[in-house]
Amino acid sequence: MLNHLLKKLIRNQSGIIRMVTSRIGLGIAVFLLLTAIQIQSNYHFLLNSNNNKDSIADFLVINKTLDNNSLGNTKLDQALINEIAKQPFTESVGILTPSRFKASIQSISNQFPFYTDISFESVPSSFIDVKNVSFAWDPSAEYVPVIVPNMFLDIYNFQFSLSQNLPQLTPAIVKMIVFKLTVYGKNGPVSFNAKIVGLSDRISSMLVPAEFIKWGNNYAETQSDNEVSRIVLKTNDPSNASIASFLKKNNLSTNTEKLRYSKYRKVIDTVVAIAGFTGGLMLLFALIIFTLFIQLTIANCKQEIILLITLGAAPRQLAKFLLGQFYPGNLLSIASATTLIAALQYGLQLFLEKQLIFIPSFISLFTLLTAVALSILLWYVTKKSIQKHINN
Repeated sequence: MLNHLLKKLIRNQSGIIRMVTSRIGLGIAVFLLLTAIQIQSNYHFLLNSNNNKDSIADFLVINKTLDNNSLGNTKLDQALINEIAKQPFTESVGILTPSRFKASIQSISNQFPFYTDISFESVPSSFIDVKNVSFAWDPSAEYVPVIVPNMFLDIYNFQFSLSQNLPQLTPAIVKMIVFKLTVYGKNGPVSFNAKIVGLSDRISSMLVPAEFIKWGNNYAETQSDNEVSRIVLKTNDPSNASIASFLKKNNLSTNTEKLRYSKYRKVIDTVVAIAGFTGGLMLLFALIIFTLFIQLTIANCKQEIILLITLGAAPRQLAKFLLGQFYPGNLLSIASATTLIAALQYGLQLFLEKQLIFIPSFISLFTLLTAVALSILLWYVTKKSIQKHINN
């Protein structure tokens, strides 16, 4: 009978519309806050998942920025290379070793008359994106394996071949062609067979095995002090804004397209920060408004509550009843917001999967734990507010 009487008092004094409005406001605030957390979680997953990793962007070819001050002085000293290797965004550093001998390459087929002077570089095999090929050489080898950039083939097919009336070539055909590679030294030219064994999107230079570079430099008897002008940086986070800042500070440059993630990250971080701040602010306002709503409800029932206590009702019993009236509905607001985010996450996962972008189909554990923490916080605020005003 007591609970029935209290329920009539509370519902008459509070009003269903005000109750529903406060819970909708709370649900919106929780939704915005959890959305910001889930967006950040998805973003980190996109960066770190093996399904989404961009092997081109993870490797940056770095050299000095060429301007009037650095013209003729593009050497990267060892101290700077060591500093790059120690940076938090660095996984490993590979040296691009250039050829210091004159060389030329030409086709031995009359159907494909082609000749050009050429230069090469070599890099440790772990930095090469062409796999499952033999990329080693010795003077007795059948041919010199060569890896060329994909863009070279594009330039040939869509510019050079059209202007020279030459046939266009597919990657498969290119790998079948045997070229004549000539190295020039003080003892005269030496020729080798050469074959293109792969096309690379990672490094924009002609790559040959390190053994061939060493042999050619020795044959040409070029004097070299092991100067390094370009390195390959493998980074664990291509979106890290520290990379662009470090390069700018040390007058270094790389392909700006490969730093596109750092630009995207700034935009996403800003959007997430705004959404998180808005959600947090709305949550604070929702808690304040809901606390005031509890105070107003209890104040309106003040005389009735005093009468019930005078007749023998315990304050603890009243507080427990009021907590049961207010808290479950607010818990439903948090659960509804969490369920809506889970549904949106699943729909987003299906949509992005069609674009070959992969995110989890379920919300992150951190988002779920935040929802649980908000539920506990709301229970604590509601309980304390009721106890305070019942005691008064």
